[in-house]
Amino acid sequence: MDRTALARSLRATQRGARLLCSPAGVRGTATEVAWVAAHVAAYPFGVAAERSRSTCREDLARFTLGDLPPVQRGLILGDVVAAGTPIILVHGLVDNRSVFTLLRRGLRRTGFGRVLTLNYSPFTHDVRRAAARLEDLVQRTCEETGYERVHVVGHSLGGLIARYYVQRLGGDARVHTLVTLGSPHAGTHAARLLPTALVRQLRPGSDLLQELAAPAPGCRTRVVSYWSDLDALIVPKRSARLEHPDLAVRNVLVRGVGHMSLAISGQVVHEITRLLAHLDPDGATVTAGVTPLAATAPAAPADPAPTAPAGAGRRRA
Repeated sequence: MDRTALARSLRATQRGARLLCSPAGVRGTATEVAWVAAHVAAYPFGVAAERSRSTCREDLARFTLGDLPPVQRGLILGDVVAAGTPIILVHGLVDNRSVFTLLRRGLRRTGFGRVLTLNYSPFTHDVRRAAARLEDLVQRTCEETGYERVHVVGHSLGGLIARYYVQRLGGDARVHTLVTLGSPHAGTHAARLLPTALVRQLRPGSDLLQELAAPAPGCRTRVVSYWSDLDALIVPKRSARLEHPDLAVRNVLVRGVGHMSLAISGQVVHEITRLLAHLDPDGATVTAGVTPLAATAPAAPADPAPTAPAGAGRRRA
């Protein structure tokens, strides 16, 4: 390692140490530890695959809004296309759908009617293979619901799986919005701790990441990447930022939130529900760059004023 890289690494280590010792760092670390403990207890309940078909039929059979709370009625009445667009959640490495318990609840309470999860095996050896499974789920969901496009939210490795589907398998034709939470878009040196085939794909400069860095002209999916300054699994932490010349990406810095806690952060859940409630015509209108989450005004729309999308989320006749 040259002197410049060494000096940069030392400065990053010092900043990390100061953050951990700060009040925000202590609170964030305590929340992370508590959430990991709670998640371990809830993990067995997320192993079984969820039932999506019955849920979709129940939603499609709805003829009255009288049993819904005002917030849900407001979203459905204000933009029925946004409320009905399916949302697919993709968990991370050695995890399952239980990590999205609070995010799913927040989306449901906002009025989103179809929230599904891709549960892939913890013994998966290849991101590409998991992306093919996501492709199958998206296709089935569109056929069952009649919607042409969906939203995808991926946590950690799940964000890379969804990104591979969007960039390399033509998923931009089906995915209106991709949200990633703490995903190692530029790799993570923490992946050097495990020698498995899947984890090697997460190392900086891996063949998978080089493939994702290849040109992706005409990608129609809008992408929002959340990354944290307290993420212990992404080394360096800026690697969770997505920078690609052919992708319309907005990177959002979340301060004082750990890797696992990104999926339960009240700020993040609020921002995701607000983002997905506002559809734009092409699905790719975002402001590039880095936006600190604390600087985002709660009342401001995440994108241009909602309109009836020309292709995104539209139901087939």
